[in-house]
Order: sequence, then C-alpha cells, then structure tokens
Amino acid sequence: MSIEKSVKAFQEAQKLIPGGVNSPVRAFASVGGTPRFISSGEGGYIIDIDGNRYVDYVQSWGPLIFGHRNEEIENAVIEAVKHGLSFGAPTEAETELASLVVSFFDSMDKVRFVSSGTEAVMSAIRLARGFTGRDDIVKFTGCYHGHSDSLLVQAGSGAATFGNPSSPGVPADFTKHTLLATYNDIESVKKCFNDSKDIACVIIEPIAGNMGLVPADKEFLAELRKLCDANGTLLIFDEVMSGFRASIHGAESITGVKPDIVTLGKVIGGGMPVGAFGGRAEVMAKLSPEGPVYQAGTLSGNPVAMAAGLAALTKLKTHARVMDTLHVRAARLVEGMKEMASKHGIPLQIDSRGSMFGFFFNDKEVKNFDDALKSDLAMFAKFHAAMLEEGFYFACSQFETGFISTATTDEMIEDTIQACDRVFGRIK
Repeated sequence: MSIEKSVKAFQEAQKLIPGGVNSPVRAFASVGGTPRFISSGEGGYIIDIDGNRYVDYVQSWGPLIFGHRNEEIENAVIEAVKHGLSFGAPTEAETELASLVVSFFDSMDKVRFVSSGTEAVMSAIRLARGFTGRDDIVKFTGCYHGHSDSLLVQAGSGAATFGNPSSPGVPADFTKHTLLATYNDIESVKKCFNDSKDIACVIIEPIAGNMGLVPADKEFLAELRKLCDANGTLLIFDEVMSGFRASIHGAESITGVKPDIVTLGKVIGGGMPVGAFGGRAEVMAKLSPEGPVYQAGTLSGNPVAMAAGLAALTKLKTHARVMDTLHVRAARLVEGMKEMASKHGIPLQIDSRGSMFGFFFNDKEVKNFDDALKSDLAMFAKFHAAMLEEGFYFACSQFETGFISTATTDEMIEDTIQACDRVFGRIK
C-alpha cells in the first residue's frame, strides 16, 4: 500500500500547522506512522489521497451514524446552503431541532445549541455554578470533557482530591476548584464531598469514550445520583460522544439514572460542528437572557448545522429500530475480534454499547483509567498499523472508542474479523 502522497501532505502541513494537524490525536503520535490524508468518504469507507480505501471505524469520531455522504443529510445541507450560510439571527430550524432533541430525553425540558462539545460542557458547568451558587466541581480521571481550562486536570499529589493543571498554559488558580474522583468508585466521590462543601456539580461520561469504551456501572451511577441529591449538587451527564450512539434516549434510558443537565454533540450535527446542553426548566431558566448566567455564541444554531442535525435525528426517530441492528453488529465485531485474539494467545478485553465499541490489549477487565493504562500500548500500535495495511481504519489511540454506522455491513464486519485473524498471527 503506497502512502506517498499522505507522507508529502503531512510534511507540508507540519510547516504551517502545529504538529501538522488541527486536533492532536490525528497526528498518530501514540501509534506511530503517517496519518492518512483523506480525500473523500463513501458510506462505510474513507479514501485517502493516494487512492487507498479503508473500512472506517472512526466515522469522524462519532457523528456519522448513517455513514459518509448520506443522501438525506447531504440534500438537507445543500438546500440550507441555498438560503445562506449564517444569519446571526433566530431561525425556525433551531426550534425544530430543539423540539426533536428534547423529545428523546425524559430529563430535558429545554436545550441550547452551541458549536462544539467543549463549549457545551464549559457552558453547562457555568450554569451549574450559577444555579447552585457554588464554585467546586468533581470530575473523573480518564473522562475527557473538552479542553476548557478547569477540565484539563490531572491527579494531585498523595491523597489529595484537588487537581493540578495537566497542560502548560492552564493557571493553577483555574483548576483549584476541580476535584478528581476515580471512575466506578463511589468512595472516591464521597471523599470529594468530605473535602469540599462547595461542590456545584459532578460531571461524568456515563459511558466513557475517552479512556476507551468504559461504561459506568448502574449501581455506581445510582449511588452518585443519591450523593448529589443529598448535597444539593447537580449531576451532569456528558454525552457528547455517547448521545444517540449508545441509545437514542441517552444513558438515562440504559441506567435508569436521570441527570440534571446533559451535554450533547456529534450526532446532533449530522457531521457539522454542533454541541448542545439541556436540562430541566428550573435549571435552564438561569441561563441568559432568561436568567443571569451568561452564555453566547455568534454561530450557535447555525442554519446549515441545524439542517444537518434535523435530518439526522429525524431519520433516527423514524427508524428507531436501526439501533438494535447497530448494537448487534458492534457486538459481533468485538466478539469476533476477541475470538481471533484468543486463537493467537493475545489477551483482549471488549465491550460495546449501541453503535459504539471498544477493546483493550489487557488481561484484566477495564473499569477505570488506571486499569486502561495497564493495557499493552505497543501491541495496540502494531495492531493499528497492520490493520491500516489491510484496509481497516481504527481510532489511532488505545484510549479512543470506535464507531460503526448503518453503512457498515455484516460483510465488512466479517472481513474485519478475518483480517484480525491474519494480523494477530503476525504481531503476537
């Protein structure tokens, strides 16, 4: 497989763009090799500028639940563009999409659109602080909620729950109100509440996708809900990644636990840049211009993005049972991968939720970020490179989740499993 054009394109990009990419994971730093520069997508495939064709298990990191260039979504975007790219004024499409989003979530009465997941989470936390009149927040090690300052946090020294900045450029003063807990460990959350009586919210990926796919235990989330209620603290579910991927009715429909605020992105934009946060009316009433908590965005509710999201979610609502098919296919993929790994004596942990899937080269079940870090990263890098050569495009990090789409056929999945057999035989 020749990647000569991608190699040249990456060299040129590095001269003008830091690291040659506009989002760090795309640089292939954790797996080595050259990132493929993509020229087009078709259904379940992407094609690079050298003409190589790959079965795509990234799907733009989640948004493309109906695959690349879905005709209905594409037509909706083209029609919207004919009327203008942006107005900076209200459109009916915003209300239509808001009505559709709210209809999927029992916990949500109102929603506000923004332009990214980072913006959605940042705004949701500000709203929680404004609603409660408190400053501190609790997040979980391994959960990624975007790159806003107060959320770029690593564990503090010793037994401290208050975190330290995990990136240069983030002042310690910005993270001193962020407490860290361990995913799926309720005792660690209780320690945070013992250390602070000023906690505005607890934010969690109920189905974590940024340490690899690691769902929270139902019992853990139920205890988390009780703990928040007992302390007058809001519970935020970050479903920027899992929303409409794990279930069309959110993690609350899987776990039975209702959050106070939900953050969304990815699928609700149908491939266009969109984020959103929503919750019950009492909480959302604090948001400007209805309330005192300020939040704004010039391109929020962009008409082209609204059109794409409306087409995608309408299609999902009309064909709700498609999620059952996607779940079966995602489960078959990882079960087949595990079968082939076992055949070659390679330990592999697997999981799937709806159209999301994950796997770890690890001999023990992964329940939190510390567990994930014990995975064999060198093995993953070899697997990733070998599967690219076979024509299968997986996320370029052990700590990312994979996605299938309605365009990912049973035949593609079986071909992937057979390719895993060949690859595992070579890299074991």
